[in-house]
Amino acid sequence: MPAETIHLNTVLKYLLISTIIILLLYYGQTLFVPLFYGLFIAVVLYPVCHWLEQHRVPKSIAVAISLCIVIVLFAALVALLVLEFNSFSSDLPELKAKAGPAFTDLQQWIAGNINISIESQNEWWQHTAQKLSDNSGTLLAGTLNKTASGLFLLFIIPVFAALFLYNRSDFILFLETIAGEKFNSNLHCILHQTIHTYFHFIKGMGFVYIIVGALNSIGLLALGIKHAILFGFLTAVMTIIPYIGIIISALLPIAVAWITKDSIWYPVGVVAVFTFVQYLEANVIFPRVVAAQLNVSTWATLIAVIAGGILWGVSGMILFIPFVAILKMMSGYIPEWEPLNILLRRSNETKK
Repeated sequence: MPAETIHLNTVLKYLLISTIIILLLYYGQTLFVPLFYGLFIAVVLYPVCHWLEQHRVPKSIAVAISLCIVIVLFAALVALLVLEFNSFSSDLPELKAKAGPAFTDLQQWIAGNINISIESQNEWWQHTAQKLSDNSGTLLAGTLNKTASGLFLLFIIPVFAALFLYNRSDFILFLETIAGEKFNSNLHCILHQTIHTYFHFIKGMGFVYIIVGALNSIGLLALGIKHAILFGFLTAVMTIIPYIGIIISALLPIAVAWITKDSIWYPVGVVAVFTFVQYLEANVIFPRVVAAQLNVSTWATLIAVIAGGILWGVSGMILFIPFVAILKMMSGYIPEWEPLNILLRRSNETKK
């Protein structure tokens, strides 16, 4: 068989496999999203669990302690946000009172600069409100469904993580059987590198969020924006969704600054604070603290975010970046995947 035909068959085989995987991920997201969240948490907690077991702590207790650490940290974060939101809710009547005149000024500005009359704007708002009222039942059902799904995820993800940690030897044996003797050494190298990389990556990201949240809060406090700590750390945590999280989370403090302050320069100042801190995070804080643990190219990260959003929504935006990083590690050990490795790795990364 000619070499060109063999190469074409190989390409078609990989395209078929990729298509099947994409379809499985899309239609199986109800199962795969909590499953991979649990796997990701288990990978990060493995060094802690392994260290406890080396100090003669029984495996079941070591797994429980590891999960408790995550639960306590998550509960502390939620408690902080709840306290700040309670403080924020106490100021809602004042914000609503100031929102009316501010909204009127905005309508007048739109009428004067964009040539859309106030009557047309009011008609559009009435039409939008009517549509929301007509769809209120559907919206309520969707909200209840999302709430139930979120509560189910909060319960099932730690269960998956515990099962992965407790039965990890069985899963490794399963992977060794699939890989075969030829790739067993590479398999253990990939597993070791993945665990080591993601443990230090998550630890570094924790420090990044603390530093970025503190800098955001200091900047907002300097501008005199209310609830600066809430907005500062909420914006920092939302950067877990690359490129999009910062934009969404910044809208609320910008709106509060616009409503509560008498000058347009305060919202501009909020944008300037977030822009400057994001510049520091991208060019100084993240490279120094996290030390570029993943070494995935920027375009591959962006593709992962978009593809993850299409397939799994916000969860996909978060989880697909680790997927791409693991795929990049695997491609470095498989000669047939060398073209994929070239696409995924950073251009300045030295080939191993």
